[in-house]
Amino acid sequence: MNKRNASLPRRGFLLGLTAVGASVGLAGCGFELRKAPVFAFKTLSVEGNSALINQIRRDLRAAGTVTLVPKEDAKTADAVLVVLGEDRDRFVISTNSAGALRELQLRLRVRFSLKTPGGKELLAASEVSQTRDLSFNETNALAKEGEAELLFRDMQSDIAQQLMRRLAAVKEL
Repeated sequence: MNKRNASLPRRGFLLGLTAVGASVGLAGCGFELRKAPVFAFKTLSVEGNSALINQIRRDLRAAGTVTLVPKEDAKTADAVLVVLGEDRDRFVISTNSAGALRELQLRLRVRFSLKTPGGKELLAASEVSQTRDLSFNETNALAKEGEAELLFRDMQSDIAQQLMRRLAAVKEL
C-alpha cells in the first residue's frame, strides 16, 4: 500500500480538528460577526437630499430593521433624523520651496440631530468628521481632483456608518 495515500485520511482528520478548535476558540473569546443594527424606533424620517443623506437611506434600507417614512409623513414616524449641515473643507498642509502646493488635508464634517416628531431630542445636535491627507502634484492636477472626490466619497460612506452606529445607540424613545 502506498504510504502517501494512507496518510490522507489522517491529514483530513487533523485539518478538520484544527478547524473545529479554531471555531471553538473564536466563539469562546466572544468574537462575533457584526450583525444588522437594532434601533429603538421602527419608522424613521430622514430630512434632506444630498449624497450623504442618500447613502444613509441606502444603509438603513439594507439594515432592514427600520421603515423609512417620506418627509411629508414625518409626523407619523417614530423618529426624525435631521442633517443640520455638511461641510467639505480643504486645508493646505505643506508647500514646496517655491510656494507651490504639495499636500492637502480633506475634511468632511456633518452635523445632525435625532428627534421625535413631538420635538423630544433623542440625540442632541452632534458632529461627526473625517479627514484624509492627499499629496498634490501640479502635473497631475486633474487626476488629483478625481482622487479627492473619491476620498470625499469614502469619508461620506464612513460617516454614514458612524451615524448608523449612533442611531443604534439610542435605546429608548
